[in-house]
Amino acid sequence: VAWLDDYVRPFFQGINLRISLLTGLSTDIHKEHAELLQVSNYGVGGHYNPHFDYLLVDKTEYELKHNINPKELNMGDRIATFMFYLNDVSLGGATAFPRLGAAAWPSKGSAVFWYNLKRSGAGDTRTLHGACPVLHGTKWVSNKWIREKGQFLRSPCGLTPDA
Repeated sequence: VAWLDDYVRPFFQGINLRISLLTGLSTDIHKEHAELLQVSNYGVGGHYNPHFDYLLVDKTEYELKHNINPKELNMGDRIATFMFYLNDVSLGGATAFPRLGAAAWPSKGSAVFWYNLKRSGAGDTRTLHGACPVLHGTKWVSNKWIREKGQFLRSPCGLTPDA
């Protein structure tokens, strides 16, 4: 796993801008609207157990105060995930969404985007996802986690907890 500063190279700035244009969300890391770009590599057998990308939902006040970095709290939760595949995987390696009965198969240049939180700010449990094992070859994937901070006028609030 590596973390890439979006502003180190013009190429990464371009990726950041494209994500912002495609999603309508701010991805400015210097204003703490998003996290650094993460790049991960999975070899044969490499997988990631099912999980949610949101971090702060359902945490107690004690957990938030003692277990979460104040900078993370200032950024708000991970409102959305933009994941793109950097190579073709010859066998396996899908990103599975078991509660939706769906999967995204890694294909070079393709991407998947989803909201982790409902418009009300509640966690969307349908976003449970994991990386299926790579059965042959390798998998290179990159993630951009977009935070709540800076999205106020870009992502309207819901009027009910289920929105």
